[in-house]
Amino acid sequence: MKIFGIGDVHFSFARPVNPSLWEQVQTYKPMDIFGDRWHEHYRKIYENWVEVVRPEDLVLMPGDFSWALKLTEARYDLDFLGLLPGTIVGIAGNHDYWWQSLSQVRAALPSNMQVIQNDHLVFGDIAICGSRGWSCPNEVNFTEEDMKIYRRELIRMENSLVGVKGKAGTIIAMTHFMPTNERHEKSSLIDLFQRYRVHSVVYGHLHSEAVKFRLQDCAWGINFHLVSADFIDFTPVKIMEIN
Repeated sequence: MKIFGIGDVHFSFARPVNPSLWEQVQTYKPMDIFGDRWHEHYRKIYENWVEVVRPEDLVLMPGDFSWALKLTEARYDLDFLGLLPGTIVGIAGNHDYWWQSLSQVRAALPSNMQVIQNDHLVFGDIAICGSRGWSCPNEVNFTEEDMKIYRRELIRMENSLVGVKGKAGTIIAMTHFMPTNERHEKSSLIDLFQRYRVHSVVYGHLHSEAVKFRLQDCAWGINFHLVSADFIDFTPVKIMEIN
């Protein structure tokens, strides 16, 4: 089994997608407004995904699945993910406004997709944990309101991590936001990852010029993987392989 990561796919399908008829795809927020590399990015993701991911693999997706504002509006985006091989494990991103009632979200997911919120999933000896995260203290323009959200996300992350004890030998955590500030100061999230002996962290959110702030691949004894779709050329990147 291989474990891949890709995030920030930002789908906005206005009708069902047939991968043999790309010319008929309709989106209500074309991503090429952010640059030519985003032109038909959904096609790039589909073709690259089916090339590298096998049915037995896991694909970790740390948020920003859809531009939809309501769950019903996200149905074609979720259906598209249901066309792809592998088991998808996701957490919410800051743009996933459609993700409100957890029970309703889970009921709407395709059969190959599961999500994490205050809990975790175990696959063999691997536990997948996660929380959206937020801007970290000491970032530019960090406010008291940011601190409230950040502390709430710390609680959610620990809720996810604490239940793993004894269930798996290796923990992979997902967080939508980079789990530290631009200066890469050690954060309370990093403290949690160290306390619970997290092996790897998969995160997204950073685009364009912001990728210059990404974490180095290994820090504080933890492996970090930035998997924003445009950063990894719209191809799921391998995080780990389990024999």
